[in-house]
Amino acid sequence: MAHHLIFILSSLVLTTLVALQETHAVQYEVTNDAAGTPGGTRFENEIGVEYSRRTLESASAFIWQIFGQFTEADRRNVPIVKMFVRTLDGVAYASNGEIHVSANYIAGYSGDVIREITGALYHEATHVWQWNGNGNAPGGGNRWDEGYDVTAQFLDYCNSLRDGFVAELNNKMSTGYSNNFFVELLGKTVDQLWSEYKANYGN
Repeated sequence: MAHHLIFILSSLVLTTLVALQETHAVQYEVTNDAAGTPGGTRFENEIGVEYSRRTLESASAFIWQIFGQFTEADRRNVPIVKMFVRTLDGVAYASNGEIHVSANYIAGYSGDVIREITGALYHEATHVWQWNGNGNAPGGGNRWDEGYDVTAQFLDYCNSLRDGFVAELNNKMSTGYSNNFFVELLGKTVDQLWSEYKANYGN
């Protein structure tokens, strides 16, 4: 019995070490380009470079788990994730493995700024790691692919029809995008699914 327990514990430790090594295979760099501004100073005093770096590490590990991307081969090739605190409008945005966070937003935020920026980093890290269909992902319009909340609610509906749908769709988009992915995964066209979704939840 003792040998069996030691084997189980050893396996758990090994699994954890492998996961940590894969997380650390990616480098995370954080730079405060707004030092001396109100937002840059608040970032230094209340959030910090080290906290941001650790948050990006944990966000990446969480996203890989959600997307079912358990090996480096499953993921986008992003060897370095860079975060910059800069004087800009909005909250934050991600582009080409870089996350840009607004010092203006940090300066003006009246609530728990650590919690707010943690949420923003998880959100932007998702954009860093999700596949984009080689630039052919769905775009704008007044349909299911309208973006953000509309698309998120629709994809959540699709996920309710097949648990793991979003992760499977994301994996399929590693080499391109096709509306036929919905047929392959759910047996219906995206337009059929959208019509059913609107019939069930539309006002």
